[in-house]
Amino acid sequence: MSFIRESELPGIGKKFLIQTRSGDRLVVIIHNDGRREMYHFNDDDPEETISQISLDDDEARQIAAIVGGMVYKPQALESIEVSVEDLIIEWIRVEAHYDGAGKSIAELEIRKRTGASVLAIVGRQNRVINPGPEHIFAAGATIVLAGERQQIRNFKELLIGKPSKATED
Repeated sequence: MSFIRESELPGIGKKFLIQTRSGDRLVVIIHNDGRREMYHFNDDDPEETISQISLDDDEARQIAAIVGGMVYKPQALESIEVSVEDLIIEWIRVEAHYDGAGKSIAELEIRKRTGASVLAIVGRQNRVINPGPEHIFAAGATIVLAGERQQIRNFKELLIGKPSKATED
């Protein structure tokens, strides 16, 4: 499981230790003057760095936008987003521990319970565009979902296992 640990570096800034789900360890130090340093550590020796990079404030913000998905949008989706104001298209990865993993679209009653629409499901070995109600959400697959912001939230709650506001009414 991933985690982030934050600590103060008096007179320097803040340190963030990030442990990813895959086991990688990354340390990010944000200096009070805006500089950022990132260190990637060896799996076998947590004290030995594999790589290190220093960034100024502008470079760090630009990379944050890239990593956060704010810079690149697939060409086909740009026109859809522009032409339909409240429509949001989101990609959601199905984790094995989610309540919705292994269940079908019909079984979860997605459209009825959330109002969202499943546009596609991309698995490791296949891709289904406009899946039918019998399609099952396999762990590791990515769901391409469309809807308004609240519908997307309701879908995530249903998929993960939190009670949805749509189901409480």
